[in-house]
Amino acid sequence: MRSLIPLRPILYGLLLAAMPLAFAQQPAPTVSSPQPGAAAAAPAQAITHGSLLLVLPFENHTGQASLDWIGEAFPEIFNRRLASAGFLPISRTDRIYALDHLGLPLNFQPSRASAIRLAQTLDADYVVFGYYTSTGTTLNTTAQVLDITALKLGAQLTTQADLTHLLDTLNSLAWQVTRQLDPTYAVAQQTFIAADSDLRLDAFENYVRGLSENSMDERIRHLREAVRLSPRFYPAWGALGKAYFANQNYELAASTLGHLTKDDPNALEADFYRGLSFFYTGKYMEAEDAFAFDSTRLPLPEVVNNQGVAAARRGKDAAALFQQAIAADPKDADYHFNLALALNRRGDLAGAVREIDLAVKLRPRDTEAASLAATLHTQQQNPAAAKLNASLSTTPDAPQPGAQGNASTGPLERIKRTYNEASFRQAAFEMEQVQTMRLSALPPAERAAALTKEGTQLFNRGLILEAEREFQAALAADPSSSAAHAGLAQVRERSSDPDAARQEALKSLQLQPNVTAHLVLAHLDMQGNQLSSAAGEVSQALQLEPANANALGMKQALAQRGQQLP
Repeated sequence: MRSLIPLRPILYGLLLAAMPLAFAQQPAPTVSSPQPGAAAAAPAQAITHGSLLLVLPFENHTGQASLDWIGEAFPEIFNRRLASAGFLPISRTDRIYALDHLGLPLNFQPSRASAIRLAQTLDADYVVFGYYTSTGTTLNTTAQVLDITALKLGAQLTTQADLTHLLDTLNSLAWQVTRQLDPTYAVAQQTFIAADSDLRLDAFENYVRGLSENSMDERIRHLREAVRLSPRFYPAWGALGKAYFANQNYELAASTLGHLTKDDPNALEADFYRGLSFFYTGKYMEAEDAFAFDSTRLPLPEVVNNQGVAAARRGKDAAALFQQAIAADPKDADYHFNLALALNRRGDLAGAVREIDLAVKLRPRDTEAASLAATLHTQQQNPAAAKLNASLSTTPDAPQPGAQGNASTGPLERIKRTYNEASFRQAAFEMEQVQTMRLSALPPAERAAALTKEGTQLFNRGLILEAEREFQAALAADPSSSAAHAGLAQVRERSSDPDAARQEALKSLQLQPNVTAHLVLAHLDMQGNQLSSAAGEVSQALQLEPANANALGMKQALAQRGQQLP
């Protein structure tokens, strides 16, 4: 049975195991600005990064039931943006579970008192809530932030825009919330808006409706339509894959979850359920590989355990993996049960008895564990019986044609079927803090270089909001970083702010000649049909790096438009 958070405890053993990885890498709406003095009245300062936030669905005050879905859209956008800004939003799954635990309906609209109770149940530091009204085709939204610890309510934040610009509205309001939580937050509002520039509104509506539908068939229908309309909207692919998984369509679940790239923010969760899908169809090698992808990046105990179970199904010795899971979570009876099986299969009867006794102690009513304990104790007392039953074979839970495994003559290792997203998010945040502490010890120029490198990697993955955050941090460390200004120029260009992009590129070039800034200026000139000027920028870029692929590509593009380099 799933246990209800509080989410605060961190799996420190998991963090220590993962710590080496942290060192290895790591038309626009009309928006009302915060009122003068809002920063002083903000419920928190920059130290709130890492705080847990509960974003509630906004209340529909339009009187139009057809717009109910918009209420659920707010947490979906806010959670993604606040996570990118360094906070820890509580997921929809945990919010729904808490409502169920408290005996409240899923469409419950809480009062301030019940919102506080819900937040305390989830151990949240802040609650974001609000409502929306409409005037014709104009949507008016209002949000507020409640500081649970201080029981202090922040100033109202509002936006107003045409319904066709709903995504811009949601992202603009998310930026205002972020700025109220952290007045020092430097990422531009336009970057928030640009983060969903490729997402179609009808695809997003289908995605939200797909999350909210009670009928599994309707849920899948909406999510399939979402990915058809916006094939690069990966949260919809993840939700569709999980819906197939819940519907026990494991082959479709595995293929659907495979659409997420390995550097997607949700890739770890996707590969967990993808691994389970492979496992349930008897594809143990693929299952082991999927779980291994997760465990090498952040070794949550359930992931490491499942990697071990998949390996055991292939006849491999998985004792080390089960021991690693126990080190992270020593109170889980299943991990001790699995280790007992692995040690017994290895011939370590004493170790197997020790582990199965621990499993029974942790879960006294586990009849299967008690039976295995009795068998192992008998073997320990009777060496002849121990030889007769030296190995306990394994077989897949759901045998398929050609699947690996033998007929079972004993209990099987236990696989974990749920992914503890809360533990993952907290552990990932702790690893980020380890990396931040390491960087803070570096000289300013080196710190800026490291942050710029990380920002460039994020930008190349399409995560422009996260990239700008790194570039801004680099400039805070070293304002003379030419590379950070060039990276920021790329972000401004991608977020459709050409004037700011040009300013940043020129600042970068004043500090030091570099290819990135020259190519940003070349792109901007080409968009403005200033081909001669663009050719000059490309020429200077090629003088710096004659083999630069992007510069050579732009040279070819200019030639196709009849413009040669000087």
